[in-house]
Amino acid sequence: MQWQQKLMALLLVCLPFAEAGASPASASAYLTVTTEDGETLLEAAAPEGVRWCIQWQHSVEHFTVLDCYRNASGVMQLERSHQPDFAAGLGHIVGRGEQVSDGQGGYWINAINEPVINNRYVLRVGANAVNHQVVWPDGEHPDISLSEQAAGQRVIIQLGEPERF
Repeated sequence: MQWQQKLMALLLVCLPFAEAGASPASASAYLTVTTEDGETLLEAAAPEGVRWCIQWQHSVEHFTVLDCYRNASGVMQLERSHQPDFAAGLGHIVGRGEQVSDGQGGYWINAINEPVINNRYVLRVGANAVNHQVVWPDGEHPDISLSEQAAGQRVIIQLGEPERF
């Protein structure tokens, strides 16, 4: 009977992490960007609460767009998005966040707070003119241009523990 109590205690400790898609080691999480060939373009510490954005120039309208994420208890979460215009492919979806003016003719969609499935997604990196970048609004790390390293390639953006640890 004692092993059953230990198992129940272990389940009670781990269950919240399993439900959120997080790992108990979320404090040691890293944001990584790798190519399909496995080349690491970025590996940066991203502990609980850290925010980063994917920034790029819209390919038709040529203005800057931001999709901003955070580590929310080990879960990569799309927190907000900035769009200066309702150009092709952009816009607010009713019921998904809250649209507010940025005071300069554009808008933020705040409070999206949408978990990214499996803490990872694939991005086809644009040319240098598009300049896909990882930017750190709070300055935790230097910004990095993905377009300079992998233009035209698919990359995997992931929050988790690096494979080598």
